[in-house]
Amino acid sequence: VRNTSALVRVADELVDAPRPDGSRATQARLLDALEAETAAALRSGHSANLVVHAFARTARSCGIGVELLTPFFESMRTDLFRTEHDHDSFARYVHGSAEVVGLMCLRAFLAGRRDADAAYDVLAPGARRLGAAFQKINFLRDLGADADGLGRRYFPGVAPDAFDDAARARLLDDIDADLAVAAVAVELLPPDSRRAVWLAHGLFAELSRRMRRIPAARLRRQRVRVPGPVKARVLANVLMGAAR
Repeated sequence: VRNTSALVRVADELVDAPRPDGSRATQARLLDALEAETAAALRSGHSANLVVHAFARTARSCGIGVELLTPFFESMRTDLFRTEHDHDSFARYVHGSAEVVGLMCLRAFLAGRRDADAAYDVLAPGARRLGAAFQKINFLRDLGADADGLGRRYFPGVAPDAFDDAARARLLDDIDADLAVAAVAVELLPPDSRRAVWLAHGLFAELSRRMRRIPAARLRRQRVRVPGPVKARVLANVLMGAAR
């Protein structure tokens, strides 16, 4: 999971990190090169880029293939030229930027099991929905920053400047539906990964609950966080088996 997260972070930084002498064309070339290098490393198992090398070793041992890698880079590339989404493009973006990352993690969780492929088929829908929920919550947390700093509007039909409580409730209802489906899959994960995923699920569910209590106008300006003591409570619930 750490090696997968490292590759995802490098790609994300190529797209989002400001560079005084950079351009969209330069960013696109760098992203294309990273994708090509990663695809080659999946075939050979080696790369001079240490992050790509670590990811390739993980991918080859866990069964992560180009069918997950290609949509991820497609979504990253979308951020270079698209600032608003319709329902179809939003679904494709969330799949590539978040759902496939959940599927990569699922492959890692199931690595070494004799029934890994069969278990993956059963748990994949929940992994996709959990990744989608995480991404949508972060979009909602960064609604103002994405619009003001990056000029991006991810949610279809949602104008950050006219964001109201009805839109907030609608988005959170969708997120909570994702979390509910994901919870069924989390319970079926192997014991060595289940608690960690329950903790992540619980923290994002807590974010959703907190955002429901904050007026939409404030969400536009404030990035909601879970305070330390509340994180400790969520962790304690997970350790005691009361994650849901």
